[in-house]
Amino acid sequence: MKRSVWVVVLALVAGLVAPVPALAEVRTPGQCAASLDCTAAEIDRMAMADRLEFLRLVQSGPAAGLGAADRWRNIEGVLSFFLDHGLGAPGTWISHVDAGILEGIERGVALALGRSADDFGNPGSARWADYLTRLHRGELTVRNVHDRAWSEAEQASTEHGAAVAEQVHGIAPTAVERRFFLFSEFYRWTLRNRPVALDLLLVYAALLNPVLVVRRVPFLDWLTDVRESAPSRKGCEIAYAYARLDPVNGAFGTLDLLLAYIPELYEEFEATR
Repeated sequence: MKRSVWVVVLALVAGLVAPVPALAEVRTPGQCAASLDCTAAEIDRMAMADRLEFLRLVQSGPAAGLGAADRWRNIEGVLSFFLDHGLGAPGTWISHVDAGILEGIERGVALALGRSADDFGNPGSARWADYLTRLHRGELTVRNVHDRAWSEAEQASTEHGAAVAEQVHGIAPTAVERRFFLFSEFYRWTLRNRPVALDLLLVYAALLNPVLVVRRVPFLDWLTDVRESAPSRKGCEIAYAYARLDPVNGAFGTLDLLLAYIPELYEEFEATR
């Protein structure tokens, strides 16, 4: 037998007996919710259905002791939208941003419970821990104070996820994803600026729906209730439809978003009341 053939044979034999590197452990949603230490990289590898289960288990499990058993239902609505539309596959821009948000929530719960002092490098972790601590102490009973604290925590987690996607993995959002993201920014802006949002609704209600003039407070309460999944789920449907249309080449201002986004959401609000 020629020497070259022996080399091939020996290489094949060596491959059979050499140890195979173990694959990275893939933890279940239940394991991540119990340990509260799954990284954004691990969450990125999760299917969207698993992320939804993970978030629900965090709320019903460790977060419940802090009075936050239902404080991320609006994010459940977003995850359900992603799941139904096949968006956010592992390794995509949406996936990394979403993983940053969920990691921030998870580590915020861990920090607030005193389980760890490690924020995993996610600026949202400390924000969520502060939110949860204040919530548990009964300091967030005023609606606009609560909504601002919630929004600032999610904003920090969201920006971190976007930075990981773009600066670490070199993944930029598509044009549709960028426009869709603007609507999520508008939602968080509304949470942080409730009095201004109410003023805008008052001024432009006649253009949108005259009944909205007298119904703007309960409508905004419904729209920005983090304990509800329906508004965010419907909001995602509307926002994604507009994002795919590429209106005005994706150039939105606050007023543009208000006029485009609110009428259909108000119809949904009235249908559920």
